[in-house]
Amino acid sequence: MDTVDSRGVPGTQAIGRAARLLRLVTAAGGEGASVTRLAERAGLTRPTAHRILQALRQEGLVDVDEQGARWLPGPELYLMGTVAAARYDVTDLARDIVRSLAVRTEESAFLSVRRGDETVCLLREEGSFPIRSFVLSEGVRFPLGVASAGLAILSFLPSHDVDAYLDRHPELVERWGASHAPARLRARIRETKERGYAVNPGLIVEGSWGLGAAVFARDGHPQWALSLTGVQFRFSPDRVADLGKTLLAHAHQLTARIAASGR
Repeated sequence: MDTVDSRGVPGTQAIGRAARLLRLVTAAGGEGASVTRLAERAGLTRPTAHRILQALRQEGLVDVDEQGARWLPGPELYLMGTVAAARYDVTDLARDIVRSLAVRTEESAFLSVRRGDETVCLLREEGSFPIRSFVLSEGVRFPLGVASAGLAILSFLPSHDVDAYLDRHPELVERWGASHAPARLRARIRETKERGYAVNPGLIVEGSWGLGAAVFARDGHPQWALSLTGVQFRFSPDRVADLGKTLLAHAHQLTARIAASGR
């Protein structure tokens, strides 16, 4: 899913704004989001965001609650999703692997997919350990390089794609903290490639750790990731190494299964 430079193509800006709002609406899920919140997150004025949302509503791509206060995914998104799922959805292939990962590690296990410059969580399976981290759940999005799943995917992209991504997103430091400055993020990318899996030592929520391993499409590109999250005291150096081995084994199993499926 390399980024295509579409400068000069008529209507590109309008399409980009609409797509950005659609992603934000779907990320809000069943709770929906106000136009003010959506405009702020999309970097648009409120009138512009409202005008685009109204146009998307006419096409059935978004909806609004009875009070007209919160915007929600529309019915056309469901219909489009069912068609696209035949090609892109690997949740059926991954479900038992994610469950096995949660059982083996006793931590919460996840499957995430790359969508442009973000990852989206598709599956969550609770571990048996009673204290859990709730940073990640179905539908939650993070920029690449922030959560462990996105760091795992970013680390195994071609170097020119990594450079382009960091150039496109100077806001990572402001939004996610100094640990996401390019130099520090590049250091974590190098460490991830050496280990084979990513480690997030509480960089999103203090005390909540994560591990991520990339899952590859048939063309060799990292398109998905398996990850684990849990509380810090469960992630001692020795246990991180053991968890990492288990995580990689499950990621390799899913990669092989996807290749055999022809996707």
